[in-house]
Amino acid sequence: MVTIRDVAKKADVSVATVSHVLNKTRFVSEVLRNRVEKVMAELDFHSNIVASGLRTKKTGSIGLIVPDNSNPLFAELAHLIEDVMFGAGYSVVLCNSANDLAREKAHIRTLRSKRVDGLIIIPSINDPEPINRLVGNDLPVVIMDRAIPGVNTDVILVGDFMGMKEAAQYLLRLGHRRIGYVDRPVDLPHSRERFRGFQDALQDANINLPPELIVRGGFRYEDGAQAVKKLLRNRPQPTAVVFFNDISAIGALRAAIDQKMRVPEDLSLIGFDDIPYCAFSIPRLTTIHFPKREMALKAGELLLRRIELGEEHQFETVTLPAYLVIRESTAKPKG
Repeated sequence: MVTIRDVAKKADVSVATVSHVLNKTRFVSEVLRNRVEKVMAELDFHSNIVASGLRTKKTGSIGLIVPDNSNPLFAELAHLIEDVMFGAGYSVVLCNSANDLAREKAHIRTLRSKRVDGLIIIPSINDPEPINRLVGNDLPVVIMDRAIPGVNTDVILVGDFMGMKEAAQYLLRLGHRRIGYVDRPVDLPHSRERFRGFQDALQDANINLPPELIVRGGFRYEDGAQAVKKLLRNRPQPTAVVFFNDISAIGALRAAIDQKMRVPEDLSLIGFDDIPYCAFSIPRLTTIHFPKREMALKAGELLLRRIELGEEHQFETVTLPAYLVIRESTAKPKG
């Protein structure tokens, strides 16, 4: 393995000079720095980041835990966060909790053992204990997309209530009165807020929401397909359905077409997240835009503020607005 001494010998400089180039701990002339960097590239030298971290108390890496990295929403968020952190000089260790608390805790233990400088996490369940333990051990943490009672750290949320209320209000303005709702299978604060926004819009319009028009689906495309099939067995059928996420809505779109229903002429569909597929489905899906780029930028800003500046400011809870994106999967009901 190439060592710092090998680099110093070939570049004809001291070991200390190479160290200063690597760690930016002292000024090194441009000529010497370029010489050292050229030799490092020639020798394919990589500094021992963990060993360096033991001295500087930083490893130049952060952890990112998402519930499902196959979900296009979380995949895009991870990509954006990696861009933000890479630009700040940090690498990102991505972990997938698979919506499982035990797996999430195992990832947290692993990331701690790797001495990451901070953690961005979308928790899998409504449990503050693992996060508070990290904060108590002085690890900077930013939570995204989950309002967990009793947690003591920075949190970035989305306007789930108002976003879903806007979706329901739009359907009501189109003339829909029998509207189904497909919720996520596990009850979490953000999904409760979405359903509450949906309910609030209907209550404001004095529209009753029968229990048979509420279905708990799953996270996969086929779960959305099964959910809409169940809703369409009702008589009278709903004229519109709102989904807790886009994946289930896109699955439902396929199922409705398979049943010879026209979308949106026979059935209007609305999702939530505005994943890229929404702009390419046939018809293109009306949805609520999830502010992914803004969330990634804010998460990076809050985490870096604590890592780099060591700020002990009051924890922040930031709510980013969500808004309706009208495409082709919604229309006035027949008749």
